[in-house]
Amino acid sequence: MAFRFQRCITLAPGARLSLSRPGVSVTIPALEAHACQEALTLELLVDEQGYVSYFYADGSPVDEADARAVRRHAEDAIRQQLQELCEQRNAGLTCLGELHHDTPVPALTGYVPQPFVDPPPGVPALRSPALWHWLWPPAKRRREKENARCQAAFEEAYRQWEWRKAEFDAAEFAREQRESQGVWDDFDAMAQTLHERLNEIAWPRETAMDFDLGTDERTIAVDIDLPGEDEMPAREWTMPAKRLKLTPKKISVTRQRKLYRDHIHGLAFRVLGAVFARLPAVQEVRVSGYRQVTDAVTGTVRKQYLYSIKVSRKHWERIHFDALEQVDPVAAPEAFTLRRDMTKTGIFRDIEPFKLV
Repeated sequence: MAFRFQRCITLAPGARLSLSRPGVSVTIPALEAHACQEALTLELLVDEQGYVSYFYADGSPVDEADARAVRRHAEDAIRQQLQELCEQRNAGLTCLGELHHDTPVPALTGYVPQPFVDPPPGVPALRSPALWHWLWPPAKRRREKENARCQAAFEEAYRQWEWRKAEFDAAEFAREQRESQGVWDDFDAMAQTLHERLNEIAWPRETAMDFDLGTDERTIAVDIDLPGEDEMPAREWTMPAKRLKLTPKKISVTRQRKLYRDHIHGLAFRVLGAVFARLPAVQEVRVSGYRQVTDAVTGTVRKQYLYSIKVSRKHWERIHFDALEQVDPVAAPEAFTLRRDMTKTGIFRDIEPFKLV
């Protein structure tokens, strides 16, 4: 009987679906009404409705009279910071539909070295005895003991750093062997390499994924646990021309469905890219995406498959990876073998996914 290699992995979340920072810091010029006549650094917190609250650097709230003075004297600085915050929140929304832009080129296979970023501890500056220490031996001994403690602490810290670096170097050497040689025919090396590369993707939530290498290293089937449509952001942000606040604007159902459609297809695109770039022996990939839904008949939770894509390496390499911003992640699978039942407005119906025989 042929051996089948199957594995289930869980990928940690990266960027959340709702990307937002609640506040920003802004430095306010000296205010005429403020007694200290000095520049102030304030924290601006924006609530869920877009209204701004002002806090001093120590966390205490700014009273309404001072808040009016702040808005009057530092309107431009506040408006600039709020505009940046507005763009940051909306950028997270845009990125959900452009996940495929970061897909690696399939030719970029093999091991890529990673540096050891932990710097060694600094050598302590030992204090030399002063002239009077020679005249007072107890003081000289105290200075020598202080220097000895500093030197001992440094040597211990350096030994710990050497251990960390040795462990890193050993792990890096193992990764080099795995990604340079093992990925060609070692199922465990292929699985670990794929897991590490998939973890580099900014998944919107903790994502379960099953993959099946079948009976050889030339084919792989991947199942992606997709987010639900209700996990898509329901609003975007604008900034009024005459008010220092942000205004939430509800996203239409049609646009929300389009965002969901683009996002889940972008996930498939990224997974395909990771497999073809990191597993050079794989010649065909079958990626299927499903979401968890409640069955209306039984009330149980089941998998609803939304798409299933079969792609050969030869066809995948026809994509222009230097112009991914021109690639539509929803239309791209149509160039491959595709199972998908989706309306023009982004409503999905169940399909039967491809399986490895």
